[in-house]
Amino acid sequence: MKSLEYNRPTLQGEITVPGDKSISHRSVMFGAIAKGTTTVEGFLLGEDCLSTIDCFHKLGVKIEVDNTNVKIESPGIDGWEEPKEVLYTGNSGTTTRLMLGILSGTKLHTIMTGDASIGKRPMRRVVDPLRLMGAKIAGRENGQFTPLAIQGTTLTAIDYRMPVASAQVKSAILLAGLRANGTTIVRESEVSRDHTERMLRQFGARVRVEEGVVSFEGGQSLTGTHVKVPGDISSAAFFLVAGAITNGSRIVLHNVGVNETRAGIIEVLEKMGANMTVEIEDEKAAEPTATITIETSTLEATTIEGEIIPRLIDEIPVLALLATQANGTTVIKDAEELKVKETDRIAAVVAELKKLGATIEATHDGMIIHGPTPLHGAKLNSYGDHRIGMMAAVAALITNESIELDDAQCVAVSYPTFFEHVDSLIQK
Repeated sequence: MKSLEYNRPTLQGEITVPGDKSISHRSVMFGAIAKGTTTVEGFLLGEDCLSTIDCFHKLGVKIEVDNTNVKIESPGIDGWEEPKEVLYTGNSGTTTRLMLGILSGTKLHTIMTGDASIGKRPMRRVVDPLRLMGAKIAGRENGQFTPLAIQGTTLTAIDYRMPVASAQVKSAILLAGLRANGTTIVRESEVSRDHTERMLRQFGARVRVEEGVVSFEGGQSLTGTHVKVPGDISSAAFFLVAGAITNGSRIVLHNVGVNETRAGIIEVLEKMGANMTVEIEDEKAAEPTATITIETSTLEATTIEGEIIPRLIDEIPVLALLATQANGTTVIKDAEELKVKETDRIAAVVAELKKLGATIEATHDGMIIHGPTPLHGAKLNSYGDHRIGMMAAVAALITNESIELDDAQCVAVSYPTFFEHVDSLIQK
């Protein structure tokens, strides 16, 4: 149990948030698939991304980690070794789901499992389209849950229309498509984060993207390259909210990734009237970045729904906290995907914010929040979910009493230095 007693401080200063989790995962995956040497700058040393590295170590790929720099030397996917051990993906849904796509087209037999949380997360959303490609995957409840066994085989490309907006599902299909015969096509009604498409191009693949349709020919080989990982906007989100809702605050965040398929939180903050500036640093980079300055703000309620949801799905817990301090009623809709994250984030966010005195209610696909509401201290449950844990810490910045948070160490999944960065900004 961690005691968070900040006594309503002001926040002043500059920080650089850790590397983007989604891009860090993919940099190792693509570096391992590609032939040759790949170097990664700004890698996230979170537990989830280290799980990805561990899986490739077991496949015989040489990976060296020097602080946030990673060097991958790979013989290419055809040179991998069949692992003698089970591939353990920890708490990482990205590792688990994307590895299914990668391993399905190899010649290897592999078994994957994760922690208790991963054991409850649905895998059929990935397994089913991969089976349409010919993948041989077995697991609990016909492949719905880990452990999962994959017998690599020859795959055939598919033309797949996504039933839900999910970058993990899309990426698993695209990664399987690298080894498939024919043209793999993925159609999205709502565009999800596009890091996989961008990285395919970085590693030399020819990919076509137009109006929500991604397509490319199978059999293309990838070549090692250099990947620069921007700061994670999902991690920056907690400080954007903290700066907006704490009195007398001004926070400057450097090197934040502002890929348009991820930057929905910036649009919402602007719509709510946040006192914020966004200065683009390198718009032409593989992943654009910006310096973002946020100051104490008078916020107005809004409705968050529709096509923007996939572009801020991981930020909804802290946006719900933000909404408790806005004038009026904020409605979050079309976010059923939150139910199958590390925990049911709709239920978890509503339960924990209610303990703090928030006027909030759950709906079948989101939540309704009335504000502004003063919050007070309480004992909160993180549910072992890093986003819930960091939301609780930001809430503690605006309460007079302390918040007692269980399993606070879960934030290390995506932000190992989170509490140190909070402390560095506090002015009392």
